[in-house]
Amino acid sequence: MIVLEILFFAVVAAFLGWKLYSVLGRRTGHEKRFDPFGQSEAPTGAAEPESNVRRLPEPTRPVPERAPDRGDRERRKIEAAIAGLGGDIRRGLDEIRAADAKFDPVDFVGGARIAFEMILNAFAQGDAKALRPLLSDQVFANFNGAIEERNRNNQRLETTLVGILSADIVGAALDKTADKSGEARVTVKFVSQQISVTKDSEGRIIEGDPNEVANIADIWTFQRAVKSRDPNWILIATESPQ
Repeated sequence: MIVLEILFFAVVAAFLGWKLYSVLGRRTGHEKRFDPFGQSEAPTGAAEPESNVRRLPEPTRPVPERAPDRGDRERRKIEAAIAGLGGDIRRGLDEIRAADAKFDPVDFVGGARIAFEMILNAFAQGDAKALRPLLSDQVFANFNGAIEERNRNNQRLETTLVGILSADIVGAALDKTADKSGEARVTVKFVSQQISVTKDSEGRIIEGDPNEVANIADIWTFQRAVKSRDPNWILIATESPQ
């Protein structure tokens, strides 16, 4: 009896094995080939037709370098201009730097450009309070006198700074006679584009043209005590080039 049962189960196992082989062990022509260069497929969607073309990996594209912004270009331009200075100007800058290790001519020019715009706007707006800490006593007296004269005549000055074309150091010196620490003086020539119009109390134009952009050159001298805790420079002289 036991022998018959063993034979029965052996026949059943053989039959099942044959059926599995007939289904799983044969190629149907639709099996996918393993492609080591191919891209992984999405989990859903119809299978792509078989192809003998092998896909190569996408080439790595170099990351382009960041283009220098306007600030970078301006700094390089200032650095190049200062590098070309010589004679008394170079000696003056070297003396100032020796007396004040924090002095950087490039940063100074950048700050002078900002000061130029601030002073120009404050003067046009008649803002003596904003001008006071930026100017020496003599220069403030001149600027404030012009503001008061405009006010007495009921006139208004409208100035638009279109842009600063250049700001170049044209003089530098360390005045050691001022005190033991010395005073640094740096002169800058500004060339700017401005629209300037003076109007009366009724808004009528007395002087200037609102449609005319003029190129204006100014020579300003800034001063600072090199050992002072105040990092700011003040404007001590203005003039127009000959």
